[in-house]
Amino acid sequence: MNRSRFLLIGVGIPAALFCLIVLTILFIPNRELKGVVSRALETQGYTMRAAGFGLAFPIGLRARELEIDSDRGALLKFGRATAKLRILPLFTGKVVIAFRGTIGKGEVNGEFASLKKGVSSLEIADVRLDEIPFFQSVTGAQVKGELNVKGSFRGKQNDATGELRLAVKDAQLQGVKIGGMPLPDASYKTVQGMLRIGGGKATLDSLNLEGDGLYVRLKGDMPLTTPMGAAPLNLTLELMPKAEFLEKQKFVFLLLLKYQSSPGHYQIPVRGTLGKPALL
Repeated sequence: MNRSRFLLIGVGIPAALFCLIVLTILFIPNRELKGVVSRALETQGYTMRAAGFGLAFPIGLRARELEIDSDRGALLKFGRATAKLRILPLFTGKVVIAFRGTIGKGEVNGEFASLKKGVSSLEIADVRLDEIPFFQSVTGAQVKGELNVKGSFRGKQNDATGELRLAVKDAQLQGVKIGGMPLPDASYKTVQGMLRIGGGKATLDSLNLEGDGLYVRLKGDMPLTTPMGAAPLNLTLELMPKAEFLEKQKFVFLLLLKYQSSPGHYQIPVRGTLGKPALL
C-alpha cells in the first residue's frame, strides 16, 4: 500500500466519521436537544429558559434570549448565545468548545477544553453590570458599571490552574446587603482585581474599589465545587471610609460597628456560600 493510499485512509476515515456525526445531530429535534441541555444544567443546580433553541453549523447549539436561573432567581441573561465544537482540535484528539454570547451590548467569549492539560480561556468585554441579574437576585443590590474580564486556566476541578483579571469602569453600588446587613452606597472610579485558580480553590488576591471618600478591599478564597453556587466562602471585606463619608452614612457604619478594628477601618468576615453569602 503506497503513501498516497495511507494518506487517503488517514484523512478519509476521520472525515467520514465527522460527516456521520453531523448528519446524526441534524436529525435530532430542537426540543430534544434543549431537553438534554436543560437536564445537564439541572444536575448542577441550575435551570434554563430560552425563546429560541437549535443547532449551530457545523456542530453546535445556539439560543436566543437565554436565561440561566437558580433557586434564588435569574443569574445570567444572554441575548444570543452559541456553543460550537471546534473541528480541527478533534484530529489531534482534543475536544474544545467555543462559546460566544451577548449580554446587552457587551460580549462573552470563551474556549473550554475537556482534557486535563487543555487550556481554556474567558473574555468579557463591555458588559454592563445592571444587565447581569445575579447581583439583584443574590444581593438585592442596584449595581452599575462596565465589566471587563480576561483570563485563562488549564486543567479541571482540583487540578485547575490559572488566573482571571477583572476591571469595572464607573461602578455604582446601592442597596448592597450581605446576610441582611446593609453596606454603604458608593460610587467607585476604579475597580480592579485578580482571581487565581490553583490547589483546588479560587483565591481572590485582592479586589480593590477606590471611590470618593471610601476605599474597599475584598480578599479570600473558596473551593472549586460543583455547583459553584454551593462553594463555601472564606472572604474578608475591608472598608476604609474618610471622616466626611462616614458622617454621611453614619447609620450604616453604626450597624457595622462591631467589625471596626481601628478608627476608620472595618474588617468584615464574609462566609456562607457563593449563592448565599453571610456575615459572621
